[in-house]
Amino acid sequence: MSDIGSDVFDDEQNKLGEYDGGRNEAGERHGVGKAVLPNGDIYQGEYENGKRHGQGTYRFKNGARYVGDYRQNMKHGQGTFYYPDGSIYEGSWVEDLREGHGVYTYSNRDTYDGEWLHHLRHGQGVYCYHATGSKYKGTWINGKMEAAGEYIHTNHRYKGNFVNSNPSGPGKYEFDTGCEQHGEYHQVEQDQAEDEWGELPSALVLKWIPKCITGLTLWTPGKETSAGEKETAPAEEKSGN
Repeated sequence: MSDIGSDVFDDEQNKLGEYDGGRNEAGERHGVGKAVLPNGDIYQGEYENGKRHGQGTYRFKNGARYVGDYRQNMKHGQGTFYYPDGSIYEGSWVEDLREGHGVYTYSNRDTYDGEWLHHLRHGQGVYCYHATGSKYKGTWINGKMEAAGEYIHTNHRYKGNFVNSNPSGPGKYEFDTGCEQHGEYHQVEQDQAEDEWGELPSALVLKWIPKCITGLTLWTPGKETSAGEKETAPAEEKSGN
């Protein structure tokens, strides 16, 4: 659903709207007031020259609610949006869009804590999976996992590069036992069952190709030796979290 509120209707243009609050000399809504919009939405908060501006609470008729900053009728600044499905976003807004740093708690209790741009996860952030306790920590671009990142599980973690939310190319698995496995992820085609025309479609699946097992080492994504092996630091130089 859209989290953009309805336009403010002028009383003389639409008699169905109701407003109780301050006005300026031009008769525009100004100061603190409460408006019941024609579609049933309710806004209560600050106005400036006829527009929502400052602190306010906007209640949608479908049960959604926004509490926070407004500027020129748009959510702008810090605010919390409560969605009808139970999910919650708390953080920065720019012209009605999630932008800057914010925390989104999804209806399945997964969480994302990080940077946003144009309503999408973008920049550095951590996504936690409630059902498994695992999490992804790294770079996001336009809502997808990209570039350097790591999957962190209860007893091991994977560090590497990601493309289109999938691990891709060189990486390594670090295990709590004190060792790590280096290798690469490749996309390979996997045959599927014939379709109704007798064709054999193929699907791309990820395949991990292991190379070697070492002690825990420092690691830089994409750095390789001339022989194609992963270049590692001495085993006693254990990497941090």
